[in-house]
Amino acid sequence: MTEQHAPLVPAEGPSRAVDVPGTDLDPWHGTYAARASGLSVSEVRALFAVASRPEVVSLAGGMPYVRAIPRELIATAVDRVLLTDAPAALQYGSGQGMPRLREHILEIMALEGIEASADDVVTTTGSQQAIDLVTKLFIDPGDVILAEGPSYVGALGVFSSYQARVVHVPMDEHGLVPEALEAEITRQRAAGSRMKFLYTIPTFHNPAGVTMSAERRPRILEICRREHLLVVEDNPYGLLSFDETPPQPLRTLDPDNVVYLGSFSKTFAPGFRVGWALAPLAIREKLVLATESAILSPSSFSQHIICEYMETVDWRGQIVRFREVYRERRDAMLAALATYLPNLTWTVPNGGFYVWVKLPSELHSKQMLPRAVRELVAYTPGTGFYADGQGGREIRLSFCYPTPDEIRVGIQRLAAVVNGELELVRAFSGTGSLAPGSGDRAVSAPPPDLR
Repeated sequence: MTEQHAPLVPAEGPSRAVDVPGTDLDPWHGTYAARASGLSVSEVRALFAVASRPEVVSLAGGMPYVRAIPRELIATAVDRVLLTDAPAALQYGSGQGMPRLREHILEIMALEGIEASADDVVTTTGSQQAIDLVTKLFIDPGDVILAEGPSYVGALGVFSSYQARVVHVPMDEHGLVPEALEAEITRQRAAGSRMKFLYTIPTFHNPAGVTMSAERRPRILEICRREHLLVVEDNPYGLLSFDETPPQPLRTLDPDNVVYLGSFSKTFAPGFRVGWALAPLAIREKLVLATESAILSPSSFSQHIICEYMETVDWRGQIVRFREVYRERRDAMLAALATYLPNLTWTVPNGGFYVWVKLPSELHSKQMLPRAVRELVAYTPGTGFYADGQGGREIRLSFCYPTPDEIRVGIQRLAAVVNGELELVRAFSGTGSLAPGSGDRAVSAPPPDLR
């Protein structure tokens, strides 16, 4: 292995410690707003110091492989901005974002069939801020947000901070299940819940890796439209397809009822922290006001850099390059899983960054993590992707950052952990052990939710 890992940090966003009732460690205990109770510590934060060692293979964080971008391209773009546009790039900007950049964002969305006006786009500090702004605009404490189960951990953190109640809707290998969505809406209506929106990652889902089928998309939109339920479509991975073009975004089917979120983090670089929201007129105006209230304006410097990059570099060719890099790593992970953990089940993503793995019933993903880190491999426990305690039998594996060789080593180490834990559990339960390659099935046939 020739490359070392960056520190294992959660690409989905940082966590903050908050006051702990009954302690004297925080002199401000008792004075925080009630919503501060929604800020929670990441369940794997305590392991980061150990897992950041270069000898640990991290299959945990969703960090883009930014080394695939030639360094000189970034340096040239920065130099040109400083030489030609420094006064504007270093100044405050519009709360909606630069018109020049918003025009370029239209070019990106056009690759997926989205037609819009630059006036409809609001530039944000990453799509994470867009999630926060939408939640801030719509959610009162106790309101219900419907989301796939599992769902993006960064969004769950935002929802919790605004004291929303997240209700998960089941998925299968074709994405969100329309009948399950309809049934859940009926249950929530009967219970008197105030439902505000459906949050969904329909394409190359994080963490599950699956894609909502073309057949389901109009059905889900029809249900939400009938129930007067806004749809928030988070689409950071949509251009990173591997083997076939995914269905068109939900936004193309229902522009009036969908807020579409995009980002440069996965197709350029997350360090610039630039994303966007494409929203209906009334929502767009409120998003701009909320942005100005929160941060005055997104980074002018980052926006100028991205404009310069898109105007001077073959950015479409760079997206193709990213697809090739991530396809190779996806293939390496799937091959390693088939070799070292053939008794488990997992999703087969056609794009994005993630594989979702189901563990044997005897194991718990969060409880197994300390042993995994001791064996020099890290993953993300499935419990982090649910708001209701589910996920103990599931783990998310990220193939975006490590090299193919590192991925193979990481999966081999993970297999040793899984089989070692099974041997220990079964020794105490009297059911025997599972030796690698023994042919014993660690799980039954794939369940009907996620393969």
